[in-house]
Amino acid sequence: MDWKIEVVTIPVSDFDRAIDFYAQKLGFALDIDHRVNEEVRLVQLTPPGSSCSIHLGIRTVDMEPGDLDGVFLVVSDVRAAHAQLIDKGVDAGEILVFDDGAYRPAREGEELDLFGCVFFRDPDGNRWCVQQVPPRG
Repeated sequence: MDWKIEVVTIPVSDFDRAIDFYAQKLGFALDIDHRVNEEVRLVQLTPPGSSCSIHLGIRTVDMEPGDLDGVFLVVSDVRAAHAQLIDKGVDAGEILVFDDGAYRPAREGEELDLFGCVFFRDPDGNRWCVQQVPPRG
């Protein structure tokens, strides 16, 4: 039996601002944007090529906006992903490598599979990591 992660809830303070960030800056597909009533809105987006989506939540999880840390997006080329983030106006940090138990700046031409990553925060301060992984097969 497969056990798959389907949705991760991201605590946000403003739906429209978060939708703009995730859809326009990160290129996530807006799957659902449904207002149930004045207080409840269901918003779900999916990263390109992902089978797992994010659900934007205001007071739907026991976390405040900005508390989330540790969600990883995986890409085949972290250098290209970093350039795309910067081009879209995302305040992404430098490309880092996890080496000997700590992060350090990546060197030019260095192999980045599994250890190369870049961190960024959404408008609410939730921290994301983009990690380079080799093709899985």
